[in-house]
Amino acid sequence: MKKTALYSWHEERGAKMIDFCGYLMPVQYSGIIAEHKCVRTAAGLFDVSHMGNFYVKGARSLEFLQFMTTNDAASLKNGQAQYTLMLYPDGGIVDDLIIYRIDHETWFLVVNASNMEKDFNWLRKHVEAFEGVSVEDHTERLSLIALQGPKSMHILQRVFSSSVCEQLSSFQFLRTDFQDVELMVACTGYTGEKGVEISIPNERAEDLWKVFMQEGSEFGVQPVGLGARDTLRLEMGYPLYGHEINRETNPIETRLKWVTKLDKGDFIGKEACTEADRQPERTIVGFVMEERAIPRQGYMLYDSDENEIGKVCSGTMSPTLQKPIGTANVLRQSMEPGSAVFMDVRNKRYRGKVVKLPFVRQ
Repeated sequence: MKKTALYSWHEERGAKMIDFCGYLMPVQYSGIIAEHKCVRTAAGLFDVSHMGNFYVKGARSLEFLQFMTTNDAASLKNGQAQYTLMLYPDGGIVDDLIIYRIDHETWFLVVNASNMEKDFNWLRKHVEAFEGVSVEDHTERLSLIALQGPKSMHILQRVFSSSVCEQLSSFQFLRTDFQDVELMVACTGYTGEKGVEISIPNERAEDLWKVFMQEGSEFGVQPVGLGARDTLRLEMGYPLYGHEINRETNPIETRLKWVTKLDKGDFIGKEACTEADRQPERTIVGFVMEERAIPRQGYMLYDSDENEIGKVCSGTMSPTLQKPIGTANVLRQSMEPGSAVFMDVRNKRYRGKVVKLPFVRQ
């Protein structure tokens, strides 16, 4: 089992640790609901150092990334980031990721922990066709700390200069120093709240974490585990690999056409996406239960005529709404908000309705 640079701190604070993608990670400290509400009202600190961190370098890096990903990396300027996808030739999703343009020849990629090895091998498999481009795995050297919540920027300003906050807007990043090491502060996150994600060398990760906890105490900052991270992202309707998206889904039918630029040059999976775009059959929707039943991945959904229409991707009891919510992959004729859905739980049907995503609007 792998451990992040913050493992000892989590253990000392009594965090419940679980095996997550080969890492011992905190799933909760005080409790998922309390931590969830803290992020929505104040600020939460997340250790997400299990995420994969790659560098792509070389004069043809942009050309390589344009071919490997669905979004338009050419639209990025130095200091900007972008949410994007990697696809298989048949349009199935390899992974969703964020790419950061440091300069024309240097790019930083953050990928899902569950797909880290697969993603690295996929990039290495294709980089050989782009002379001079290299892909480097820096996951074992770097920690990733996320500070999220409405009070996060107040805390960030206590730790770094005010100019850091002033220069950051959504999906922008910059490099700065902390205790004589360089780190990267990015205005990105997975909660729907204001916040940043900070990439820092392992040897300074615990020091930065402790400073955030100390300087954020008057703002109510709390450490938050992976349990609340999942409920927070679900309330926002954000996809999670292995749930809303996977090897069998294509972006056109999973609400991700907005990051699939069919009008740019060639990229892996473009032909399949173009074909799916001509007549998409399915999509991802959000739904709220009107009866007491919590959606779980794999539960089947039916319409009012008892026709099977889809399957639950993710579900939980929303701490913010105090209602059972879920996402589902359904036939497009069942996508309209207000449409009735019936979820099968052990051969009993429970009524819900389709709602517009996100569940919680900030």
